[in-house]
Parts: sequence; C-alpha cells; structure tokens
Amino acid sequence: MKVSVWRGGADGAFQAFEVPREASQTVLDVVTHIQRALDPSLAYRFACRVGMCGSCAMTVNGVPRWTCRTHVDKVLQKNQITVGPLRNLPVIRDLVTDMREFFDKWAQARGQFKPSRTKSDDFATVPPQSEERVLVDKGIECIGCGVCYAACDVVAWNPDYLGPAALNRAWTLVKDIRDTNTIDRLRAVAGDAGCHSCHTHMSCTERCPKHLSPTAGIAGLKRAVAKAALRGEL
Repeated sequence: MKVSVWRGGADGAFQAFEVPREASQTVLDVVTHIQRALDPSLAYRFACRVGMCGSCAMTVNGVPRWTCRTHVDKVLQKNQITVGPLRNLPVIRDLVTDMREFFDKWAQARGQFKPSRTKSDDFATVPPQSEERVLVDKGIECIGCGVCYAACDVVAWNPDYLGPAALNRAWTLVKDIRDTNTIDRLRAVAGDAGCHSCHTHMSCTERCPKHLSPTAGIAGLKRAVAKAALRGEL
C-alpha cells in the first residue's frame, strides 16, 4: 500500500512510501516499518502500543487517532493512507508535536489538585455513588493524549482557547469534594478563552479514544460559572 507521511516541520511536505500489507496491521505498525526498514530518520512517538499511554496520537486521513488502536482495514482508502502530526500543535519534526502549550493550558485552567487535608490526616473518602462523583465518573479517565485538542475547531480558530482536555480536567476538580480551589478555578475558566468559547461541535467527544465527553464537562462548567456569578463569588 502507499503511505504518505508528513516530513519536516510546519513548512514540511508529505513523502510517499510503499509499505507491505500485513494481517491485523495497525497504523503504528506501518509507521514503525517505515522508520525501521525504509527511513530511520523518521521521527514519531509511541510507548505502550496497547492503548494505555496515548503518546502515539497522530492524524490519520485527516482525523486525530491513536495509531496503535487504528487498524489499517478501517482507514485504508484506495490502498492509501495519509499520516500527519496532530493538528493545533506546533510541529517539532515529522510526526512529533510540541505538547507544552497543551499542558500549559491545564495549568491555566487550574488543573492542579488543592487538597483540604494534609498527609497527617486520614484518607479522604469519596462515596462512589455521590452526585459529584457520578457527574465526573468518566471524565477522570482522561490521560492527556491531545486527540480532543487536535479535533477541536475552536482551538484552530482561537489559539488562546483552553481546549476540551484542560476544561474537562477543571470540571473533574470542581466536582471533587476534597479540593479547595473551586472559586479560583471557575474564575480561570470563565474568561474569553474558557468554557463559554465552546461551540458544542462535539468533535472532542466524537474523537476521544476513551469515549469520554469533554463537551458534557464543559457544559457543567458553564452552569457552575453561572451559579457562582449569581452568588457574587466571581
């Protein structure tokens, strides 16, 4: 099959390779074959290869995906595949993007846990069936792979937008009964680059490899910000 792979930085171009077709082949297998057998200078990221780390996220035929879980059978079009770096992030080289701004936005959204207890206290208990815990049950499974960020059109239009992953993280902490930084966090996500910039296109939810719904978390933040504003807390 013919595989077009992005080479270079932001001003690079696609390079075509002929890759043998194999049974049960993933896109990560294809990229690995190119790097090991055809061009050892190809730069890309991967780690676990089994869908646990998210580091192999790339753009396959225009869609951000985990390449380790993307089988060639599902994406092959006329015996061709196009593989590029994640959208909305600076390209370092080839298929490797700079993730710093992605994680910087986690910090801007106050994604750090601020506990109400110290190490001298007993462990805090979070009832698994409590309303707060149920609301963020799936959201806490985010591993920060960047697929939702690459899929988000709002990030493409407004580079200052915090993005679905950072806002999802903020939402999980807003509903964490052990955290003490809720008001500061709501102030951080209430600005022009925060939750109200979301257009609810659902791209992040549609593309999330772990089947999470950042859109639902962002909607929850909008409600929380509104209630805090009405109470005069912001």
